Amino acid sequence: MMDKKRQALSVLISSTLAFTVCFMVWMMFGVIGIPIKKALNLNATQFGLLTAMPVLTGSLIRVPLGIWTDKFGGRIVMTILMTITVPAIWMMSYATEFWHFLVIGLFVGLAGGSFSVGTPYVARWFPKNKQGFAMGVYGAGNSGAAVNKFVAPALVVAFGWAMVPQVYAAIMLGTVVLFWFFSYSDPTHLVPSNTKFSEQLKALKDPKVLKYCQYYSIVFGGYVAMSLWMVQYYVGEFGLDIRAAALLAACFSLPGGVLRAVGGWFSDKYGAHSVTWWVLWVSWICLFLLSYPQTDFTVVTINGPKTFHLGLNVYVFTGLMFVLGIAWAFGKASVFKYISDDYPTNIGAISGIVGLAGGLGGFVLPIMFGVLMDMTGVRSSAFMLMYGVVWVSLIWMYWTEVRRAEVMGKNAHSFSLNG
Repeated sequence: MMDKKRQALSVLISSTLAFTVCFMVWMMFGVIGIPIKKALNLNATQFGLLTAMPVLTGSLIRVPLGIWTDKFGGRIVMTILMTITVPAIWMMSYATEFWHFLVIGLFVGLAGGSFSVGTPYVARWFPKNKQGFAMGVYGAGNSGAAVNKFVAPALVVAFGWAMVPQVYAAIMLGTVVLFWFFSYSDPTHLVPSNTKFSEQLKALKDPKVLKYCQYYSIVFGGYVAMSLWMVQYYVGEFGLDIRAAALLAACFSLPGGVLRAVGGWFSDKYGAHSVTWWVLWVSWICLFLLSYPQTDFTVVTINGPKTFHLGLNVYVFTGLMFVLGIAWAFGKASVFKYISDDYPTNIGAISGIVGLAGGLGGFVLPIMFGVLMDMTGVRSSAFMLMYGVVWVSLIWMYWTEVRRAEVMGKNAHSFSLNG
């Protein structure tokens, strides 16, 4: 029994390390995209497309990876996945044209699929009452987005952007070796091999799965999109250099990743519904304030016209992003607590589907951010878009869950959700 606990802990630590490195690689364009944008003279839409390309493949491959993890085991699937990304990461340093970056980015993006491997792999090593916490710890590998913001700017300033993919390829290769030696397999965790893809994908017809996809497109898709967008936002909006911009952007990325484990603990204790409900309300308030553009307005006073400036300064802006990062960290964990509660025998396929939705949010949103900025010239239009998306989720959650639940009194946390 003790040996099983030791193995579970080793699996959790090695998987979290692997996911952190994969996420760091996945978010690479959030930093190196800025010198590339300047060198290739890209507009905001093209920059959005550049940053989003790795997110596309990392999202699309999530469903098959989740199913393969159920079938073959997380250890072998994760090892193969990380190994095949190494050559693509290295080749990135030799790209010179816009289309080179887009094509290579698609292959580098496979690293982002690691989430759908590690989530079911880790969850099955732990009892049900600790699965939320375990998946939260693993999901804290999202903090690779923040690690990228610490490592990449230093390499860019010291050696140029081309050094970043070379260093990242070496780190990924080392991580493959470490993961293989410190992870384990348990045949009892596998779904029977006669289970067909089509049977596992039937979950797409379940309205609950679609709802969890919508939630996750905010808390994960929004997190990915903002992590990619924030460095250049700070550079453009507040005139900071790339290192200062990356450091402040990490104030969003770091809690948004690390605190996922705390969100998992809260979800185990208070239930997925309660945590998600509060996450959406906190997001709604933060995004409402972040949406307000820098504004100058003139008022006619008794002493003549007076001009006033209204807008967030860099400190208030960063504070709001910090709070938003915490909220989304909790939300990412609570959505997967829903999944482990409702689909205990099919975590791989369901987490793959929900992860796909979140990842596609992370692909579409940066492109939409760029399009809106090119159309309106207003940088905060990115937050306006996210504000609208959160509204949709709040309304959906109210009609399908809150109206059916007792929100006050002794049964407030003990209801079961069927909506």
